[in-house]
Amino acid sequence: MNPDTTMTIREMCDLFEVTPRTLRFYEQKELLFPLRDGQKRLFTRRDRARLKLILRGKRFGFSLEDIRQLLELYDTGEGQQVQLARTYDIAQERLAEMQRQRDELSGAIDELKEQLAWAERMLSQSQQTQQRKAG
Repeated sequence: MNPDTTMTIREMCDLFEVTPRTLRFYEQKELLFPLRDGQKRLFTRRDRARLKLILRGKRFGFSLEDIRQLLELYDTGEGQQVQLARTYDIAQERLAEMQRQRDELSGAIDELKEQLAWAERMLSQSQQTQQRKAG
């Protein structure tokens, strides 16, 4: 594909495995800016690059506002250094949050395992008691 070729909404959906609704949502949130040909949306190379970054950011759990700020830094031409530094800061914050969530989940898993082990002991004792009474 020629990098300067525009793509239809269907082509974008197929390429990035998203729905038309997703693309329209990102457009509404002013994250994507497709060209218009009547009612038809035409996505440029810039839109493809932005969508790739949006989807990556979402996969890492960045908020749309964080993603918007990072894309705006890129658009203002303040330089790659500023965008990289801000991306690094946001990524550090997200990593800390993900690790906190993982630790909480690990704690909940351990607690649930303890409860299941207790329930198994209680069931086993109950069955043994009933067998004694029946025997």
